[in-house]
Amino acid sequence: MIIESFDYLPLEAKNIRETVFVNEQGFNYEFDDIDDIATHLVLYIDDKAAATCRFFMDKEKDTYLIGRIAVLKNYRGLGLGSQLLQKAENLIAKKGGKLIRLSAQLQAVEFYRKNGYIDEGEPHYDESYPHVWMYKKLTDSLDK
Repeated sequence: MIIESFDYLPLEAKNIRETVFVNEQGFNYEFDDIDDIATHLVLYIDDKAAATCRFFMDKEKDTYLIGRIAVLKNYRGLGLGSQLLQKAENLIAKKGGKLIRLSAQLQAVEFYRKNGYIDEGEPHYDESYPHVWMYKKLTDSLDK
């Protein structure tokens, strides 16, 4: 397993996100301007792209945001999402980040809780899908 980092949206990440979010889940607005400024991670198994995510510094909120975590169906249940999160957290920590936020689909909240994220606020909707904001303080997780 290898996780590669890109400062542009690579085709592998685009294909994974399209498969998971557009084809499987029915999102219409998967790609946005954030893709141009985000760092994109792609996790490869045996030279095949299996999972992806992105992160970026949100200057308005003065925090890093992680999003678009997607694992292809054949690779789910192997802990790849957690490995991507850990890699993103490590890269954010190296950039001096101390706090990460993300907008989690309600169906994924337990996954994020297991990875140290805490619910924040009331549910909101993104394209008719319920989400909740979550956060993680990196200083807490890195000190353990």
